[in-house]
Amino acid sequence: MNTKNSLLVYLSISLFVFTLSCNPNSQQTSGSDNSGITLPPGFHINVFANNVDGARSMALSPNGILFVGTRGTGKVYAILDTNKDYKADEVITIASGLKMPNGVAFRNGSLYVAEVNRVLRYDNIEAKLKNPPQPVVVNSNFPSDTHHGWKFIRFGPDGKLYVPVGAPCNVCERPDPYASIMRMNADGSGLEIFARGIRNTVGFDWNPQTNELWFTDNGRDLLGDNIPPDELNYAPVQGMNFGFPYFYGSNQPDPDFGKGKDPSQYTPPAQELGPHVAALGMRFYTGNMFPSEYRNQIFIAEHGSWNRSQKIGYRVTLVKLVNNKPVSYKPFAEGWLKGDSVSGRPVDLQVMPDGSMLVSDDYGGVIYRITYSQ
Repeated sequence: MNTKNSLLVYLSISLFVFTLSCNPNSQQTSGSDNSGITLPPGFHINVFANNVDGARSMALSPNGILFVGTRGTGKVYAILDTNKDYKADEVITIASGLKMPNGVAFRNGSLYVAEVNRVLRYDNIEAKLKNPPQPVVVNSNFPSDTHHGWKFIRFGPDGKLYVPVGAPCNVCERPDPYASIMRMNADGSGLEIFARGIRNTVGFDWNPQTNELWFTDNGRDLLGDNIPPDELNYAPVQGMNFGFPYFYGSNQPDPDFGKGKDPSQYTPPAQELGPHVAALGMRFYTGNMFPSEYRNQIFIAEHGSWNRSQKIGYRVTLVKLVNNKPVSYKPFAEGWLKGDSVSGRPVDLQVMPDGSMLVSDDYGGVIYRITYSQ
């Protein structure tokens, strides 16, 4: 081979290796490098599971099976790590043809799945992953609007299942139960509104130190690039109203619906987030792998903007609390957005038994695992 041909081969191989290292969906991602994702020193990110098309909300059973909902594909997955090496061994589709089954929750051997207008329950599901039972309809009394109709669900410390009902619009006034977080008993009885004035929350968690609810909320669109902010809200008691559609952020009035309204009647966010970052899943970090400074702090999956002139989000952020109040809001994991090029969209977070943290990505059909080692 002459010198010119040797140089061409070398350049081709170098370009291939560079492409692998920059593509977070490539096989190189499952190696030891962070594949273009920037994290604080000592943190690493790898692929936990591939081929999870449309991966959205996650729920982990006590036996270690990860259940994953979707929005556009209509599927629910069970992901098995049979040899407990924190890499998925099998992805099983346990349900299909559902209507936006975004939300999943697990309790007493049963998987709960939220469609747009109802919550289903799959009993003894872990023993029947490849031959799932017919689901039990727990409650079918939710609105059927698909605009903001997909749901994140989770059981609270009170044993009740919390189910949001988004506003069926960009911005509008609608009666209960729209723009709320509801809750009900595990059997579907006792459905009630817990909080109002919430445009669309797709993630919430309870402070492990206080058992009080925190949740993300997406601000309205079409007011420009920089307003309004998304929100991180704090709801320690039932009956609070967080202002939609009248106010956003720290009492910014809506130009159409805020006139003549008293901001003191509504609760402002605990923390303003970036404008249009599409803050979805959030979790208090309760593991022991990360340094102690991260314990009981809030991680947020920011799915990323869709109608901003310059994209923002596409990352995982960290909100630190002192005395149950936010004191900082900073990026934690970023790199799925480079310029206008998108390689991933974080949706939900799950703290694992060893203290690592999973991040679902519905854009790449991937679930990542973030670890820490000194």
